[in-house]
Amino acid sequence: MSSAHLIRDLAAIVTVTDDGGSSGRLREEFNMLPPGDVRNCMVAVSEDEHLLAQLFQYRFRQGDLEGHSFGNLFLAALADITGDFAQAVQTSSQILAARGRIYPATNTNVTLAAQMDNGTIVRGETSITASPHRIVELMLDPADALPLPGALEAIANADLITLGPGSLFTSLITNMLVTGIAEAIASSRATRVYIGNLMTQANESLGLTASQHIERILQHCGGESRPIFDYALVNTAPISPTLLSQYAREGQSPIEADLVHIRSLGVEPITGSFVHEGNVLRHDYDRLAESVLSLAGHPRVAPAPHR
Repeated sequence: MSSAHLIRDLAAIVTVTDDGGSSGRLREEFNMLPPGDVRNCMVAVSEDEHLLAQLFQYRFRQGDLEGHSFGNLFLAALADITGDFAQAVQTSSQILAARGRIYPATNTNVTLAAQMDNGTIVRGETSITASPHRIVELMLDPADALPLPGALEAIANADLITLGPGSLFTSLITNMLVTGIAEAIASSRATRVYIGNLMTQANESLGLTASQHIERILQHCGGESRPIFDYALVNTAPISPTLLSQYAREGQSPIEADLVHIRSLGVEPITGSFVHEGNVLRHDYDRLAESVLSLAGHPRVAPAPHR
């Protein structure tokens, strides 16, 4: 049976801190939430994998609209008509026949800020990722941004919650900073799974091991004692020398699977080959989905004492 038939209900909570490219331009011109990440998520879960999905991803190549995607403009128009970005997302999802519900992490127009290792505060996701300094702490402005009630309800009713893969700070931790999200996951009865990245990422996670990725997330959720994950999917398969050399030119390397340290955080690592090699590295989504879905309903991992 395919993984699609094992899922009765699907919900996605999507970050809304992007301030670059088409999303950034629309955000600045219309004082709206950035639509790009939400658009990508809608297309990914769309029943229509052909013309309509391609239309939403279509990017204009000339004129005043150059660089904008049709889907971003569509969301901007709907948000203006409805006066509510979250409602625009739900309406667009219906048009795309999305196989699930999609929630912006918050309906508040938030700005990402980061304290860097040189003591400076950098504002804006684009500026943060472009900084040559390491991120020490990530913050939202305003700090009291609230999630959508539907997102909290989805977390409370979930059997399985996943976080990742994605940019450690600017994709994963951002959602956990929204008031109530981390608390809802900590209180959930669901099986909670962290999906580890394959490679370190410049300006985000260079030099960090798999357990250090988890530690950074826990630190931003109110402390390492709060239970957020039960399992962590970690790739332990080798990567071809050709691709390793390609990534090494950007200073990137495979993330070390330090399994003992992961267990010391009260998280049980699930290892395996989750790599798909092409021109770039990607997760093997079929194997990943099979492994994640097999964990649904598993008993919780007993927390290990911190040392």
